[in-house]
Amino acid sequence: MAHRPVGAASSFSFSAGTATTSSSFSVQSSVLRLVAVNAPAHVVIDGNPSATVTDYYVPADTSATLALTKATNRVAGITTGATTVVTVPEGTQVPFGVGDFVTLSGSTYHDFEHKEVLSVDTTSNYDGYFQTRMTVNNDSSGILTAFSGEDASVFNSLKVSAFGKGTGYLHYQQVQISGNA
Repeated sequence: MAHRPVGAASSFSFSAGTATTSSSFSVQSSVLRLVAVNAPAHVVIDGNPSATVTDYYVPADTSATLALTKATNRVAGITTGATTVVTVPEGTQVPFGVGDFVTLSGSTYHDFEHKEVLSVDTTSNYDGYFQTRMTVNNDSSGILTAFSGEDASVFNSLKVSAFGKGTGYLHYQQVQISGNA
């Protein structure tokens, strides 16, 4: 089985009896490879995780590959305010649900990282637009520049949490797998 790295690898330390959580990352692959170094750990991957002893177990000095769900869409419009409304192109759906976390990139002024989706609206506008919109918990009220149809996209965003069974490190890397699994 061969692994092709996707994006940057990262790691964090954990200690016995506590949950430690990584920084956020945009999902770019369908697989996350984890390596627990020096101690075993229970791990969970989610938008706002906190691992416990009931989560997936990775033995010390071994690796595990866990599945991710990749979701993304282009951005057709942004409405700023106390929350941010992201509109996707007509004829497409927002692939996120309430409670998911997303990152918007590719815009000059409107980028944000790891913000929670508060609502998704699929109703049509009175002008006949059938564009899906989602409201994100991102305060963009200070942005006065209008979104100008830039090449922006919104991605699902996750974090990894490890509950240590000793003191160690958790290394994680998104990968593509080829060959026998």
